[in-house]
Amino acid sequence: MKQFKRYKDYGFFDQDFRLTKLSKLGDPLERLSQGIDFEIFRSFLNEKLSKEPKGKGGRRPYDYVMMFKILILQRFYNLSDDQVEYQINDRMSFMRFLDITIADDVPDSKTVWHFREQLIDLSLVEPLFVLFLSHLDKLGLIINEGKIVDASFIEVPKQRNTKEDNKTIKEGGIPESFQNNKHRLAHKDVDAQWTSKNKTSYYGYKNHIKTDSKSKIVTKYIVTDASVHDSQPLVELLDEKDAKEPLYADSAYTGGNQDSTISTKEMINQVCEKGYRNKPLTDVQKINNHEKSKIRTRVEHIFGFMEMSMNGMYLYAVGKKRISGLIGLMNLTYNMFRKIQLQAI
Repeated sequence: MKQFKRYKDYGFFDQDFRLTKLSKLGDPLERLSQGIDFEIFRSFLNEKLSKEPKGKGGRRPYDYVMMFKILILQRFYNLSDDQVEYQINDRMSFMRFLDITIADDVPDSKTVWHFREQLIDLSLVEPLFVLFLSHLDKLGLIINEGKIVDASFIEVPKQRNTKEDNKTIKEGGIPESFQNNKHRLAHKDVDAQWTSKNKTSYYGYKNHIKTDSKSKIVTKYIVTDASVHDSQPLVELLDEKDAKEPLYADSAYTGGNQDSTISTKEMINQVCEKGYRNKPLTDVQKINNHEKSKIRTRVEHIFGFMEMSMNGMYLYAVGKKRISGLIGLMNLTYNMFRKIQLQAI
């Protein structure tokens, strides 16, 4: 027996003492639980997911709000289905967040997978994102004094395909070798694409976001493959209600088409200007870009939080539909933590 280790009998209040210690150490899930009223999602989830029982008996489904909170856990810690099942069983902070005890049943990985697949198949992730956004708007947390747009790579596992298969996929088709084997097709991503930026190659998708310039809350998102230029989804990101607001973006959003889109949406163009060969930026343009960048760079804080606090933007899923659902949950999770930060200021 190691002499430095103290042994004592398990007490009735020992679990409470341990949770109190976790609170003092700064449990982010406790802040999330206290700062977000997850009950605002209950009526929506019950309406969209509830089914009539097929017959008498059978196990009752897990609480939909609890299952939704598990998906938020997954996105915050970037956990697989197997890992989230293990961590819920293992970690007291996870159990407290889900409002369960060691005596309660924990959904297994297949149950988590099935619930998430339901949300994605029924296209419910974006409505959940919008529902929470309307909640933030009612609280006055969306200032509407300017918008920022930008995009970030979402990498996925690389595919080991032949050159012929990759050529077919790039042209928008499905290789014949995939079609002849449904099991192989289920594990092949025919939507992801390669691209290069600053001499670095990326494989996967892009998370194009529009954010409120003051609050740094993501107000809209669009998912594309990685090869799509940042500026292409601009017309879809901007809404009529954005009219009269300044629009901030980096120089990737310059050009005739983008200027026309911003003008059509009646927004104030605050996009950083770009220099060209034999036509460098003037000193005045450089000063203007510097002032615009003070606001534009706020969007980098969002991607920085996702990369660092949410354990990276690498997703293990196949196909644009699933990836779009996960990215939607990722943006929603960020907005939840941002709400807590804003209300603490």
